[in-house]
Amino acid sequence: MEIPARTEAQTPVRTPGSAIPGPVALPPRDRRPRRTGPAGRYDPYLLAVALFAGYTALSVARYRHLATRSWDLGIFEQAVRAYAHLQAPVVDLKGPGVNVLGDHFSPVTALLAPVYRAFPTPVTLLVAQAALFALSAVPVTRAAAGLLGRSRGLAIGIAYGLSWGIQRAVDFDFHEICFAVPLIAFALEAILARRWRAALLWALPLVLVKEDLGVTVAAIALVVALRCRRDSRRTILHALAVAALGIAATLVVLVVVIPAFNTTGGYDYWTKVDGGSTLLDGTGTKLRTLAWLLVPTTGLLALRSPLSVVALPTLGWRFLSSDDHYWGIDWHYSAVLMPVVTLALVDALAGARYSPRPWLRTYAHHLPAAVAAAALSLTTTLPMSVLAEPAAYRKPGRVTAVERLLDRIPDGATVEADIRPSSRLASRCRVLWVGDTRGITPEYIALQNPDDRIRDIEARALRLHPDASYSLVGTTEGHVVLRLDS
Repeated sequence: MEIPARTEAQTPVRTPGSAIPGPVALPPRDRRPRRTGPAGRYDPYLLAVALFAGYTALSVARYRHLATRSWDLGIFEQAVRAYAHLQAPVVDLKGPGVNVLGDHFSPVTALLAPVYRAFPTPVTLLVAQAALFALSAVPVTRAAAGLLGRSRGLAIGIAYGLSWGIQRAVDFDFHEICFAVPLIAFALEAILARRWRAALLWALPLVLVKEDLGVTVAAIALVVALRCRRDSRRTILHALAVAALGIAATLVVLVVVIPAFNTTGGYDYWTKVDGGSTLLDGTGTKLRTLAWLLVPTTGLLALRSPLSVVALPTLGWRFLSSDDHYWGIDWHYSAVLMPVVTLALVDALAGARYSPRPWLRTYAHHLPAAVAAAALSLTTTLPMSVLAEPAAYRKPGRVTAVERLLDRIPDGATVEADIRPSSRLASRCRVLWVGDTRGITPEYIALQNPDDRIRDIEARALRLHPDASYSLVGTTEGHVVLRLDS
């Protein structure tokens, strides 16, 4: 084969003191194409921004509709409010003078104090929670894209962001587990990237989120020890040390720290753990929870990854509890499991590409799109579906009427209240839980009274405080306020 000779136009000629000429002139410096990063590098962050907008819209819409579901929003607001004023986290909703560190050990919530000091409203907590949940989508999507490619990684990120566990948690006002979700996600992303030290460092702060999460720290550390066993003996020792530290932290908090802050000198939730005797109770509910956790979210493939072990501590205490609220898929309890099962799925998908079984390779290839489609389909029955309704963005007139009634309670007053009034009063009043004032006679009583279920409201106040007399301030839209007679 004859190789054609270079023509004179193709061969540059160097002359003394001249640059090397070429057949085509170089473009001016400012017109040269600039180097960019890999395609899709911003996908995780754009998805997180979109999720933040959705989560915030849902949380704020529920607050504006006076749809608070639990006293937790008031409890956490009282704690953060105390931190914001450099005071002990006393939560009067749990009982007059009760230090919240004697209930659950969650000092991490103090991080919200500076923002709350600037914006003293429960909405601050809801927006912060939305931001933390949205942030957790970044490591999940980034890890999935790095191992599976851009499109499949983005599909996994969407499935995670719309997963039922995250949506239920967003729908549940505020809870400290919003700090745990991104920490777990970043730790497991580091494991998949074989950054062992980063994984351990991301896991360690979990001991400051809630007392049971020290066991989750141990589980993450054991997975690190398992995955790095061929890399570094020193890393294995570090991982085992972190595992021991996680277990020790949980024991110290349960046996020493919480009892020290608790007025009874114990841990109130021991009564909810009844060992193996309750493991078989509610079997149907527990199996349904496992099915929801593994089938629409991971197509069962997460079971092929050792990362799924990280879910066992949370599932363990929930299923061993005698409180049936922990068994199902409602509330916020499954949020910490979502990054675990999703990144376990990513790990399993990365390995399934090399399986000798053709059916498994095909299944793994299509699964990211399938779980994204499942999440989108299920969203029509989950909390974020309300965002498609125009009414979600309007404040109902009934809520305005209730707020006007509650505004008749002066700032700094002592108020005995239940769930919905407490969510409007905790930022400016001392709020006690109805029926648990422990000898304190409140200046006001604010209660929900839907359909006038309480026929004689003054008689109800007399039963709560036999030695006091209360007069009706006003009633509207199923809410009532009474004032202590002077």
